[in-house]
Amino acid sequence: MKTADEFSSPPVDYNLIVPDGWFQISLQPEERDRCIVALADLQFRGIDNAPHLKQEFMRDLQKKAKNAYASGGTELYLSLLTAGPVPLASSLLISVPAPDDCPPVSDAGELAEHLAGRTERSNGDGEEVGVTRLEVAGTAVRVRRRDAAVPEAQMGNTLPTTNVTYYVPIPATKRWLMLNFSTPLDPLADQMVRLFDTVANTLHWS
Repeated sequence: MKTADEFSSPPVDYNLIVPDGWFQISLQPEERDRCIVALADLQFRGIDNAPHLKQEFMRDLQKKAKNAYASGGTELYLSLLTAGPVPLASSLLISVPAPDDCPPVSDAGELAEHLAGRTERSNGDGEEVGVTRLEVAGTAVRVRRRDAAVPEAQMGNTLPTTNVTYYVPIPATKRWLMLNFSTPLDPLADQMVRLFDTVANTLHWS
């Protein structure tokens, strides 16, 4: 397994390890709907009296998947894990934004300074920006923030959402791979963030 510093030409692909129980949805148009239908069938298995909820679930997910794809999204993972009766709701969106959608900076340190300045200009509260080292994928920028709930856009969720975003430079390019983790489990936010950090640290190039 090559580290980021060993690439003299751009990698062909990325790989990472996610927990068992995270459902993968490809955002490619030719695969997206099939994945969403499979997830809906799994989530509503044995529930025959809520077809409208199932349709709403699929419509909401299709909308989010299309928007993510338009922003460079490649795949989406949704957690189906539970702790007893409690769903451990979380998601991971992986994307490669277009060059024009990223700040014109060349390394993680510059990007961290840019993002920290953005937070100050917007009077951001509680956003943490820092540079970290992923074991194989190399130096990255890590941003953690806590957003107020938007029930109408989050299937009725009323809890704040914790987001952790990794910006990882793609070796031998001027582009970035983004790992966008999110969870509405505010009381368990720190534990979920530790899981997100563990997943991010498995990222490697091939």
